Amino acid sequence: MANFVDMFHKEKTFRPRKKFEPGTLKFSLHKQAQASLKSGIDLKDVVRLPPRESLNDWVAVHVVDFFNRINLIYGTVTDYCREDTCPTMSGGPKFEYLWADGNKYKKPTPLPAPQYISLLMDWVEAQINNDEIFPVTVDVPFPKNFISICKKILTRLFREAHVNTCYKHFYYFVSEFGLVSERELEPLAEMTERICKEHLYNR
Repeated sequence: MANFVDMFHKEKTFRPRKKFEPGTLKFSLHKQAQASLKSGIDLKDVVRLPPRESLNDWVAVHVVDFFNRINLIYGTVTDYCREDTCPTMSGGPKFEYLWADGNKYKKPTPLPAPQYISLLMDWVEAQINNDEIFPVTVDVPFPKNFISICKKILTRLFREAHVNTCYKHFYYFVSEFGLVSERELEPLAEMTERICKEHLYNR
């Protein structure tokens, strides 16, 4: 499978989009979510769990959609975010994100932003392509710790969701279901207040 960012060559390569198979429940939910986004419905309403739908299915669809969209957004800025221009992965001057995956990086390690993001996208892609975590058929149950896994994925993806509409959708979704902690949201609090004023004042 192609790497998202080739750290040693100038050309960019893009990951294949993760897709849902037509005819499956997740495909239907994905189409429902996409239709709602395009219809002009308020994003705060779009993220709410539809009646009689499974929370795990709804979260799974959104995790995959956010991964695809953030992947695409980052692909447009890879020429500008290089090791020399982005030597750290940070959320402003007060916050630096360290990478740890329990394998190669057992301890939290500072990395240049492009390397951090490439490892992050590899890690997320491995999770969503694992049928034991993100089952593709209704007869395979979600693991008991599915929401915990998604919280970790979304917490890490939060560090990348920096474009207004995508960010707004992402923020409303993780807030609706408590999937990213207040502590993790803090680095982008100023931007959140600017972009999501109405939602914050109505909480």
